[in-house]
Order: sequence, then C-alpha cells, then structure tokens
Amino acid sequence: MKTFHCGSLVPGCKWHTRAESEAEVVSRAVDHLRETHGETHIRPSIVEQIKQRMTDEQPVA
Repeated sequence: MKTFHCGSLVPGCKWHTRAESEAEVVSRAVDHLRETHGETHIRPSIVEQIKQRMTDEQPVA
C-alpha cells in the first residue's frame, strides 16, 4: 500500500491518501492539488516530488 501526505509537499496541509498502486496515489494527489490548492498546471517535477514523498505502508497484522 502506497501513502502520500500532502503536508510533505505543501506545508500545513493535512490531506493524505493511500492506494495499492503508485499511479493511483499520484492521480489522487494531482486531483487534490488542482481542487484544493488551485494548481492549474501540474509540472513533471511536481509529479516526481509526489513520488519521492510517497511511502510504503506496512500491512497491519
């Protein structure tokens, strides 16, 4: 499971998401940046920053 916390990219933002695939997390994060933070153009460097800040969540036993 992949996890992304927006606050790691946009200080103060509490939004986060998790999904099985990296692509789904990136898609959700991009949608969030557009809708919440008003980003109109998502540069490839932003996508890379999202990927760099993504973490693997360990399953709970």
